[in-house]
Amino acid sequence: MPAVRRDFSATASIGATWGFIGLGHMGYPMARNLRAKLPEHDALIVHDQNREVAQKFKEEIGVAAAGAGAEGKGNAVKVSDSPRELAEKSDVIISVLPGPPHVKSVFGHILHPRLPPISETISAETDRLFIDCSTIDPTSSTDIANAVHSSSSGRFVDAPMSGGVVGARASTLTFMLGCPSHNGNGNGKLAARVTPILELMGSKVVHMGTSGMGLAGKLANNYLLAISNIATAEAMNLGIGLGLDPVHLADLINGSSGQCWSSRVNNPIKGISPGAPVERDFEGGFSVALMKKDLALAMKAAKEHGVELELARRAEDVYEDVEEEMGGKDFSVVYRWLEGRSTGGNRSRRGR
Repeated sequence: MPAVRRDFSATASIGATWGFIGLGHMGYPMARNLRAKLPEHDALIVHDQNREVAQKFKEEIGVAAAGAGAEGKGNAVKVSDSPRELAEKSDVIISVLPGPPHVKSVFGHILHPRLPPISETISAETDRLFIDCSTIDPTSSTDIANAVHSSSSGRFVDAPMSGGVVGARASTLTFMLGCPSHNGNGNGKLAARVTPILELMGSKVVHMGTSGMGLAGKLANNYLLAISNIATAEAMNLGIGLGLDPVHLADLINGSSGQCWSSRVNNPIKGISPGAPVERDFEGGFSVALMKKDLALAMKAAKEHGVELELARRAEDVYEDVEEEMGGKDFSVVYRWLEGRSTGGNRSRRGR
C-alpha cells in the first residue's frame, strides 16, 4: 500500500514516513534532531548495521518523541531489519554511511529488485526522495543517482555536511547540496524540497550545483580541514614549546589571521573549545580513519581531474602514522602525536 503523501508546505495533520540509515557518530544525533523537529503524526524508521544501536535509538529517542505526543499514533521510532524494507515504507530516506563501499552496498540492496512507486502521481514534490549525506567520491554518487533515476525508484541528491559531531549534536551543520537545478522533469523544484528537510538537522544549506557537486565541495572543504588540523596542532605545539600559555596563544590565534575551525571549535588543547573531543580524551569525534578516508578521496578526485595538491602526500603520511599509534581517536589527536615527537621540556599537559 503506497505511503500517505504530503507536501511540506501542508499542515502536519497528514503523516509522512521518514527513513534514516546509519546511526554512527554523525547519524545518531542527526536522526535525533530530525525526530525532535518532525510533526508528531510523522513516523521515523531507522536502520543500522548494528541492530543494538538502532534499538537503543528507538528506546532513547522514541520514548522522548512519544512523550511529546507521537505515542498515540505509534509513530515515534520504528526499527527496520534492512535498507530495502525501510525504503519501501518511506517517503524520504536519509543515509549517513562511512564510505563508498557502504553506500554502494546499501543502494544495491535498495534498488534490486526495482522499488515499487509510492504514489500514482510522480513529481519532484511527491516522488520518493533519497538524501545521501555520506562522504564518498562524486563519480560513485553520480552513478547511484543515475541508477535511482533510471529505475524510476525516486529522486536522489548528494548532501554531505560539515561541522563535525559538535555540529551534528547542536543541529548547526552546513550541508553541501548536489542536485539538478533545471531540467525538463521538474527537478527545478527539487532543491526547494530538499532544503527545508536538511534545515531540520543543520543551520545552512548551500546548493553547489548538479549531482555530485555537493561532494565536490565537501572534498575541497575537507582537504582544507585535513591540512588546517595539522597546522593548528603544529602552531599550538610551537607556541607552547616557546613558552607561551596555551589559552593566551589560542586567544591570539582566534582573534587573528591564523584562526580556523580547528583552532576555534576543535582546538586540541583542553579548556579552549568547550565540548571539543580533547575534553573526552579525544573520544567520540571525527575519527582519524575518516579524515584519512576523506583525504584519500580528495586526492583521488584531484588526480582524476589533473589537479595538483602539494601538501596532500605529507598530510596522508601524518594521518597514517597517527592512526597506527592512536587509532579510533578524533583526528585532532594529531596534537598529542606531535607533542610526543617533540623534545622540548616546557610542555603543557592540557592536551593530556
